[in-house]
Amino acid sequence: MVTQTFREQAERTPKRVASMSKRQRKLRANLVAYSFIAPNFIGFATFTLGPILFAFALAFMHWDGSNPITFAGLDNFWHLFGDRAFKDALFNTIIYTVFSVPLTLACALGLAVLLNQKIFGRAFFRTAMFFPYVASLVAVAVVWNMLFNPDMGPVNMLLYSMGIDPAHLPGWAADRHWAMVTVILFGIWKSMGYYMVIYLAGLQGINAELYEAANLDGATSWQKFWYITVPQLAPTTFFVSVMLTIQSFKVFDQIFMITQGGPGTSTLVLVYHIYNEAFISWDLGYSSMVSLVLFFMVLIITVVQFRAARDA
Repeated sequence: MVTQTFREQAERTPKRVASMSKRQRKLRANLVAYSFIAPNFIGFATFTLGPILFAFALAFMHWDGSNPITFAGLDNFWHLFGDRAFKDALFNTIIYTVFSVPLTLACALGLAVLLNQKIFGRAFFRTAMFFPYVASLVAVAVVWNMLFNPDMGPVNMLLYSMGIDPAHLPGWAADRHWAMVTVILFGIWKSMGYYMVIYLAGLQGINAELYEAANLDGATSWQKFWYITVPQLAPTTFFVSVMLTIQSFKVFDQIFMITQGGPGTSTLVLVYHIYNEAFISWDLGYSSMVSLVLFFMVLIITVVQFRAARDA
């Protein structure tokens, strides 16, 4: 009996050792993987996740950055409904998004289709269209303001040479009725080159046999574009539309460089309003509440876009 017991233990020992060795190898592999992830995650948690969570908590507090933080409850939230600047910023952000997203998408797709053809100087034009995206925003904004200067800018001079009455020339960034148009045009011009590159990658992934079959069937260029190119680019269009929507809702830099939210509040957007409340008025609690509202707006719109794409 004793001999049999020792024999059974001896048979189980290699299995136990193999099992422990397997767990140790798995643990070692996990530790190696986590060691590669750790630096990036620590940086993300310290400089991104931590401030986001603190801003969420600060939305329900009163704080001016120097005095002690006090609990505000829903005071900051109720303050939104009486804040005229917030309403103007929300409206302007929606207007900017509604016009900027489809126009940028259309321009990027048009440029991609054109520059995907075998035309002379194709590489040069691709680089020229992409250049505004990588150029310094300060330099680009200065050039843009010079081009659209109401008094001596080349754009108004061109319009004047076409016979438009000087009294009816647009004031562009200096006119509250044209300032948003100026900002939208600037956003389209600066961003379309980047999304053109994304569309070019999508176009080059379309099977050429589809176009060959369409040629054999006698399809026109428009029919090939509408029935082959557009459906095949649906995943790319979805990605571009989501990125453009998020980018449009958080627009700030071009507003800051061109109009500073003016004239009046004609180009005041949500992120610029957050900047004013946080670093001009030093109402960090209220600015965090506006940030929280913006976060949930973008989240809801993105979820709707994903569900629409899934059901399509």
